[in-house]
Amino acid sequence: MFFILDKIEQASYHSDRLQHPEAHKGAMVLYLYRNYMRTAICKVYSKKPYGEFWDQESKKKIARRHWTKEMQDFCAQKLQEAPAAPFIFRFTLLGWLFLLLVIATFGLIVYDGVKPPLPKTAAWTAMEAKPQVGDVYFGHFETYKEAGTALGAKIGFGWFKVEAIDGALYTIVKSKEMTKVWRPKAELDSVNFEDRGMDLHLLEQTGYTIRFKSPDQRTELYITDKKQ
Repeated sequence: MFFILDKIEQASYHSDRLQHPEAHKGAMVLYLYRNYMRTAICKVYSKKPYGEFWDQESKKKIARRHWTKEMQDFCAQKLQEAPAAPFIFRFTLLGWLFLLLVIATFGLIVYDGVKPPLPKTAAWTAMEAKPQVGDVYFGHFETYKEAGTALGAKIGFGWFKVEAIDGALYTIVKSKEMTKVWRPKAELDSVNFEDRGMDLHLLEQTGYTIRFKSPDQRTELYITDKKQ
């Protein structure tokens, strides 16, 4: 983003009646300036102008600490008569586009914060419900030879049934038809289950996944759907 800072001459005044701070010097000129700033998004004029006295012969500015009382009064009078700035602040075309983008962004943030939540689907609500005896789910299990080591893990996709619940321990049985790779749940048996189950703890449950893990950390069960 480019940045330009400049001072714009507003007016100049010659006065022969003013005494130069240095007695041997000649005429002085009072210049009135206004600061001007321009960036890619805006243009700004300073609200108040300011004055500078310059030595007409040497073309050097006279430091303000050397001003006489008459010079100060003369400058104050001319500052009151100075023309007004064409404007104080104005957006460029890019600035207006940037402002609209900011407003739109904040509008979306506010709307996102106040809009009512989307209604939950039946499948989402079913997955959020606490597992009960007899519930049937679709997902896959992973059994490791050693806890924390995925190498050589046994994996099976299919349906699972909650057979019993004892406090925080869930006994879950696998379908008699399990596959080593994912297949559509409609193609797999969701009625016939094994007699022996897996003892698992519930670790995580949301509207889209349920995760169980065995006490010895060697078996994990990932649920993605619940049978309606």
